[in-house]
Amino acid sequence: MLRNSLAVFMVLWLAGCSLLPEVQDETKGYSAQRLYTSAKEAMADGNYEKAIKYYESLEARYPYGRFAQQAQLEVAYAYFKDREPASAIAACERFIKLHPNHPNVDYAYYLKGLVNFNEDLGFTGYVVTQDLSDRDPKAAREAFESFKDLATKYPESKYTPDAIKRMNYLVNALSSHESYVAQYYYRRGAHVAAVNRAQNLLKTYPNTPATEEALAVLVRSYAAMGLTDLSMDSQRVLEKTFPNSKYLKGAPVGLAKAWWQFW
Repeated sequence: MLRNSLAVFMVLWLAGCSLLPEVQDETKGYSAQRLYTSAKEAMADGNYEKAIKYYESLEARYPYGRFAQQAQLEVAYAYFKDREPASAIAACERFIKLHPNHPNVDYAYYLKGLVNFNEDLGFTGYVVTQDLSDRDPKAAREAFESFKDLATKYPESKYTPDAIKRMNYLVNALSSHESYVAQYYYRRGAHVAAVNRAQNLLKTYPNTPATEEALAVLVRSYAAMGLTDLSMDSQRVLEKTFPNSKYLKGAPVGLAKAWWQFW
């Protein structure tokens, strides 16, 4: 009885499905050029989702030729504009892998960096106002690496000057992050962790504005751990590198300087 009921149900269900109107593909029969033109028009209109569909249809139906290659690159930008960063980055990486010698591959590197850079637009403000001890600025680091690849491989690219400017910004932002984390650990009495982060800043991001803060962290952290010689060594480096440092003003002579007030 149950088997018969199931059989009847399946027949009715399939019959119902056959009555559903068939979804028509408006692009059926479009040439590669027409699909590409339609995608460009959708992009110009700000209809990025529709543009993505055109680009993907173009590549699926006409996988060879210049239109397909261009679609693979431009769909990355469409994803970027449609606020789908993961898909945009994946499209950039795919294009770089498939077409390493394409005349526009430099743009793929630049766009990949730009996507990650924009993902971290609030990075600097976040550093100033929030607790970053559990935050890994992955997007900022990956943006830097993409811009670095561009500048190294294609120094004459028209995108390289802007990439270098963004790299300079990112270095300062990442060093500020390390400084903030080092200060966070110091304030909570995690002096070993504070020293490690400060040393990492000095090694990875030398000659950045946050260097001064990192040295100040070392002075106080070493002093708090009773490591007098290391504290004094760090203090001497701070005095030599930043003779007008705000962390030195009004401080008494000798190791007592380690007890200045800051942060």
